Amino acid sequence: METGEDFGPWLARQLKLAGKTQAELAEELKLTRAAVSAWITGRSIPRPTMMTEIARALGTDVGTVHTRTTDTQAGLPTTWYHRPGYDDGGRDGGNAAAFAFDADVQVLARETCQNSLDERLVENGRPVRVRYTIHEITGERLEAFRQAILWDELQSHYEAVSETAAHQKVGRVVHAGVRDMFEKGRLVLLRVDDYNASGLIGDDYADGKFAAVVRRQLESLKSDRAAGGSFGLGKATLWATSALGMVLINSTLSVPHEGRTERRVIGRLELPWRSVNGETCAGPAWLGRPDPDSRRGEVTRSWWADEETVERLYLTRDSDEPGTSFLIVGAHDVASLAESNPDQATDDENGRGGLEDDGTRDIRSMHRRLKEALERDFWAAMTAGGSRLPLLETSVRTLRNGQEVVEEEHIDPTHAQPARTRALRAFYEGTTVDRLTEAGQVALRTVPLRLPLTGGRRGTHGIHQAVLLVTDASDKDGVPKQVHALRGNRMTIRRSTVAGLPLGVNSFQAVLLAGTAAGENAPFAEEAEEFLRAAEPPEHDRWGQTEELTLRWSHTAHHRIARLTTEVNAAVKELVARPKRSGDEGGAKLRKALTVSASKKTARRAAGPGLPELDGLDASIGAAGEWRITAEVKLPRADELPVMTPVVLLDVRSGARPRLDWAELVAEEGCEVEDGMLRFTPGARRAVFGGATDVTSHPVRTALTRLVLELRAGKGE
Repeated sequence: METGEDFGPWLARQLKLAGKTQAELAEELKLTRAAVSAWITGRSIPRPTMMTEIARALGTDVGTVHTRTTDTQAGLPTTWYHRPGYDDGGRDGGNAAAFAFDADVQVLARETCQNSLDERLVENGRPVRVRYTIHEITGERLEAFRQAILWDELQSHYEAVSETAAHQKVGRVVHAGVRDMFEKGRLVLLRVDDYNASGLIGDDYADGKFAAVVRRQLESLKSDRAAGGSFGLGKATLWATSALGMVLINSTLSVPHEGRTERRVIGRLELPWRSVNGETCAGPAWLGRPDPDSRRGEVTRSWWADEETVERLYLTRDSDEPGTSFLIVGAHDVASLAESNPDQATDDENGRGGLEDDGTRDIRSMHRRLKEALERDFWAAMTAGGSRLPLLETSVRTLRNGQEVVEEEHIDPTHAQPARTRALRAFYEGTTVDRLTEAGQVALRTVPLRLPLTGGRRGTHGIHQAVLLVTDASDKDGVPKQVHALRGNRMTIRRSTVAGLPLGVNSFQAVLLAGTAAGENAPFAEEAEEFLRAAEPPEHDRWGQTEELTLRWSHTAHHRIARLTTEVNAAVKELVARPKRSGDEGGAKLRKALTVSASKKTARRAAGPGLPELDGLDASIGAAGEWRITAEVKLPRADELPVMTPVVLLDVRSGARPRLDWAELVAEEGCEVEDGMLRFTPGARRAVFGGATDVTSHPVRTALTRLVLELRAGKGE
């Protein structure tokens, strides 16, 4: 049962919604204005018999007046408010924050799950539950939904955007989304629900979680050092995933607002600048109830919807647990379209070839990719052991007009990540060992992260002991010989391959626990959380040089992370360097496909300093078909070394070798990356860098190619 709002504030708002003054209500009730004023200010409350008269005057039932858990429906129906164009003539071609991410459901899963983890209610000790529902609607369901979102009010705005679509990226996406909806007669809705989370608490306009998500850009109110997000950008993935730029929201609050908690509803639309019927619109629009306190009563605010309304908007939640439901209208997954290849006939879960399509292939693909992302990035947050409960539970389901296309799948981390979950459970249960002597064991080492002093001061604030776990791997664990690094919220931040491994080592997986993930008693855990969080870009997918790291610590602070990587690699090598078991021919086949170009391994010239030389190469084929590379460079003794450019080529039998582009190039040890070139640290004897190739530059499928890596002086032309 919800706690009703105090009578005075509730009555004041109902008068505004109904467009009535205190004097007018007093006249209808045949009372003095002072009596109504006393109710408003809380000096008195009306008698039960007067409640009936107040309900009649407000056009509602007496139960609503008694409980005060919802607004009356008198006057001011829900509508769309479009932000007016700027007086200075400025124009926005879309929300710039959305350009920080691709329209990719795997990126969406990473960002939304991270946000839900950050908003988990920790007092009860239970995990936050996140559920993804893909729902394709057609026919009468689609038409009813268009009526529910007041499509007639929006159509002229979409037409205006379509007229200028050729000049704007956002406009082209929106134009294609509208055309797809009408030509194919279907619409894909993707809903993200979380439970046991805080919900969008706070006022519509003042500082708070609601305003940060719904009203503002680039604002993050997360104060917990272990939080995953810090830029206020993650929410933009919701709108980036919508081809119509529309997201509807229904939140159940953990802290009452206006005396209630359930069904706080609002919608936000992200469109480019447009001119409609002679009126210019800046971009965003909000679906809500007009706020009588706003300019000319035009601005819309959230409203407390009834159950029928949230059902028509596909926003009905499963329970009254606090949390928020985000409905992405017109969801699209550009990445899944890019990876679709008509030459590849892959079987779906029903055994049908990929070329067969019953009209659900794209939503099945979205389902699969969501599941893969959750298994890959949040396996640790979903793993329990000892006295530790999981932080997260996730599931994915896919519907078409209310009927199951793919039944709900609850993500089990032990299925996709058996070795890593085994390692983490062993740490939680205290069953780790110092040395790997038997299959299934988990070895533990601590590795130091030397935290720098803030403000550019020289010295070390403290040494945080991160925890490294190593165990043997199987084929189910994905790419072998990787280290998954994570911190307090247990989302995988960095995946890296250990460079310089001796030949013949057994296949293994490693986990690095840093910050509060290393344990409650780990020294300087909170400080490590803050430092590593500042070393993450908006994607939160690596640790390295960032502007925040430079401003708060120094321009060399990222060298502490490079040193941590060196310590981790050394510890892994020490644990796994033993003869390899027979039967692992897959790794041998891959090694045959890797070549360090012999043209760069020439003898050192008799005069002058030597050049850096490639000394080791490890690579694997990523999930998107890219080459993921880690390379070691041997550095000669010299006071100053030339910059070098790593060049990726495909080995061919004749003719020039095709050159591939880098999608990512990252310095790990003894070097820095600058404009695609490597600058080496003075005095270092070795350097390590890693990267991934750009799949769009591959002339043929990666699995059919041999890789050549060269290190060229200068710009590498």
